[in-house]
Amino acid sequence: MTIVLLVTALAALFIVIAACEPVAARLRLPYTVVLAVVGAALGTLALWLQRSGVAATFPPEVAELLSLPIRSSVFLFMFLPTLLFQVSLSLNIRRMIDDWVPILVMAVVAVLVSTLAIGFALQPFSSMSLAACLLLGAIVSTTDPSAVVSIFRSIAAPQRLTRIVEGESLLNDAAAIALFGFFLTFVMAGVPDPTLRDAVVQFPLLIVGGVALGYGMARVALSLMTRMASYPTAQLSLSLALPYLTYVLAEQGLQVSGVIAVVTAGIAMNLAGPGRLSPATWKLLSDTWEMLSHWAGSLIFIVAALLIPRLIGRATEWDLVLIGVVALAAIVARAVMLSGLLPLLTRLNLSPKVERPYRVAILWGGLRGAVTLALALAVTENPMVPPHVKREVGILATGFVLFTLMAQGTTLRWVIRRLGLARLTPLDLALSNQVIAVALQNVREEVAATVRERELDPQIVRAEAKSFGQRLTRAVELADDSADDIPDRDRITLGLLALAGRERDAILASFRQQIIPPRLAEAMLVDVDRLIERTRLQGRDGYRSAGRLALGYGRRHRVAVWAHNRLKISRWLSQLTSDRFEMLLTQRLILGDLHKLIDGKIRRIHGRRVAEILHEMLKRREDETEQALEALRLQYPGYSGEMVRSFIRRTALQLELREYETLRDDGLIGQELFMTLRQRIQIARGKKERRPRLDFALQKSELVRQFPLFAEMEEDQLRVLERLLQTVYVRPGDVLLRRGDVPRKVFFIASGAVESDVAGQKVRLGRGEMFGQLAILTRKARRAQVTAISHGTLLSLDETRFLELLRRNKALQQAAVDSAARRNVTIDLSAT
Repeated sequence: MTIVLLVTALAALFIVIAACEPVAARLRLPYTVVLAVVGAALGTLALWLQRSGVAATFPPEVAELLSLPIRSSVFLFMFLPTLLFQVSLSLNIRRMIDDWVPILVMAVVAVLVSTLAIGFALQPFSSMSLAACLLLGAIVSTTDPSAVVSIFRSIAAPQRLTRIVEGESLLNDAAAIALFGFFLTFVMAGVPDPTLRDAVVQFPLLIVGGVALGYGMARVALSLMTRMASYPTAQLSLSLALPYLTYVLAEQGLQVSGVIAVVTAGIAMNLAGPGRLSPATWKLLSDTWEMLSHWAGSLIFIVAALLIPRLIGRATEWDLVLIGVVALAAIVARAVMLSGLLPLLTRLNLSPKVERPYRVAILWGGLRGAVTLALALAVTENPMVPPHVKREVGILATGFVLFTLMAQGTTLRWVIRRLGLARLTPLDLALSNQVIAVALQNVREEVAATVRERELDPQIVRAEAKSFGQRLTRAVELADDSADDIPDRDRITLGLLALAGRERDAILASFRQQIIPPRLAEAMLVDVDRLIERTRLQGRDGYRSAGRLALGYGRRHRVAVWAHNRLKISRWLSQLTSDRFEMLLTQRLILGDLHKLIDGKIRRIHGRRVAEILHEMLKRREDETEQALEALRLQYPGYSGEMVRSFIRRTALQLELREYETLRDDGLIGQELFMTLRQRIQIARGKKERRPRLDFALQKSELVRQFPLFAEMEEDQLRVLERLLQTVYVRPGDVLLRRGDVPRKVFFIASGAVESDVAGQKVRLGRGEMFGQLAILTRKARRAQVTAISHGTLLSLDETRFLELLRRNKALQQAAVDSAARRNVTIDLSAT
């Protein structure tokens, strides 16, 4: 086959792919169904030309092309890595972590259940062994939920539901292909007899090895890409090599799961890439991979469909019965998972509630596609698989794919309509009337302004104004009639969703303008996605809880504090604290701008009362953000100012660049001058974008000098005291002193608050106070238990050094006496 003929055939396939997309839209069918029909038709034509003898009259190269010399390796090594990597790269992994239980259950457990159900249902009717039947079950257990996901998005299905289906689609292929390799070992003849024990031991090694290889390859690729920061096309080329090299090395080199390795590499790149690459490079990379995935997905489907006539050409009537058995077992197994296990996960609060119409849509949308055909083709090509197994696997897998595409795929939209998922809810319908009325009023005002400015023909203007006025009147009447159909509770929820959506847009805008780095933008987007989801599910209560959760300290911060307090490793805590400063500063500015949205469109759609409630809720979030910022300022007084200055400088540079862009667009400056000015901005940004370093030693010095107890000390004495004091970071609930402990340390509160419990009497201590000194001065076991009630910073001093300081510091002596008097305790400082 000449290269010219191969290139021509490939170009013809791309023309077919281009034509199928508008045809699918016109027929309102899933795109993959149209590809399959066209591919099967072309494959049937090629098979007829061969068997009729017409192909013998063609040149040898054309006859060879008509024989479709396509091997399973084309699918597994050329197309599959692209599809897996792109899906892994595009998923919102951080939000999916919240739903990892239902995703894993629906992907891994569902595949296993489907494999066993199909295998055991088929075995009594088939001439194949149980192992071969289970092999077929694994082959046909891979689902292609792209059609159902696209429909869910078009009808605004809950985001968590869409994420679960997307996550299932990614892990489903990995689990099924891993099971495919597991059962293939038992089917192949002429190899050492495998035992179940050997297979069970080997299976986890395939998975673990794939995860380790994929993660390692992604880290190496990212490290190389960061060193090519000035060459975005070189970075893109490295990303293209990553999935293919990973898959080949896994399958051919280390004998581990290539699918798992590629998925892991994509997830690792997804999580770390936005923080290591520039926004422009990451967008270029994402867009390129999305296009490659579209091409690869289309090619794999149409090329696999070309093979359908060859694989199913020798089917008998009994084979049709077996195909029916496979289809029935697969549908029943999936129905059991959707109607049994998924509601159980919901009752256990591990999964969102999935309403029955959605479950039916997922069930009927479980289409099988190219991956199933590729695995079946791999079995038919394997010389170590018995011939009767090859034949039956090829026919049954292909027949089942045709059933799902022709029976389920062509009726999927009809099922969606019958389930009522394509209709607006009464709430959305009532809201649409009000939105239309407000939009038309705004349009009327803008059109009127345009008419005045352009001095258009008065007669035409009056005629059009009359027609538009009639439409506006009808819209206002509909809005008034439906106003009572939307209770205030729902209006508040809709308003909060609008605010959260605008907040998300503002975060993305700050990221694109390089005001905040990609890593922080990702974290803030995760928080606002959670805010949207909880608001949709729980209304204003969900909005409040998600807002407070975003301001809290997570598990990573607790580990970082432990590493600082116990191991004296401060770098991680320093980075997390700097990130928190920057996120809170950005969020405070964004929240302040959201009031304009309430006073504008939200007030006009939902009314004054709802707008006032939204203002109040937004102001509460602003106050909570400001309190969190104030707590950081108290903990790190000097660093707070540095962060604010850095933030203002970056914002000013971005605004300056925007002004130059406006001048260029208006034609007031040329492209050459603009490029020169932009280069100066980039140089200045490179200098000012370096975030101030959080020096804990410097911060401790600031805290020590703010204590009134140490105000009378000389400078050299303060420097000595700074070296002796230890900084301790605490969170709410931390027990700092326990009742009955031997006194060892005294603590000074630099920020935050603690609660002392003595015989049931609770006393709160705040900034500038100390605790733990009475037990040392009275030389008795501690009577109090002290617990932190907020995040804070403490300075600790051991017993010996505290007594030395006490002898020299009169202010400290007086504070100790006053503290003892409040507790009706007499102390003798002369004994110290």
